Amino acid sequence: MAQVVYAGTGRRKNSVARVRLVPGNGAITINKRDVKDYIPYDMLIADMVQPLELTETKDSYDVLVNVNGGGFTGQAGAIRHGISRALLEVDPDFRGALKRAGFLTRDPRMKERKKPGLKKARKASQFSKR
Repeated sequence: MAQVVYAGTGRRKNSVARVRLVPGNGAITINKRDVKDYIPYDMLIADMVQPLELTETKDSYDVLVNVNGGGFTGQAGAIRHGISRALLEVDPDFRGALKRAGFLTRDPRMKERKKPGLKKARKASQFSKR
């Protein structure tokens, strides 16, 4: 018999995370590695599991993640977004709490593109009168 799987896709900056929630004991696996081996910062790990703590489902589901693009911060944000979307499939009643906490809103902030004639997006060379 097939196991129940809840899926959600999360995005942040240039990162895309495909998240699956499987009934289990709370193990988190990112790109076939343990979460502690993949993300070196405890602050980002705590940020990532906030939706599970809010809905009190942290020890009920194993989290399986495929994530690519961006750095650690963007990937952690994408995983949080994906977990939130997957939790909506688990129980639609979680929507109010997740929405109030802001976990269902995709963070639109992106790196600004570099403009021609400038060194970076806004940084120009120093002005000189002569």
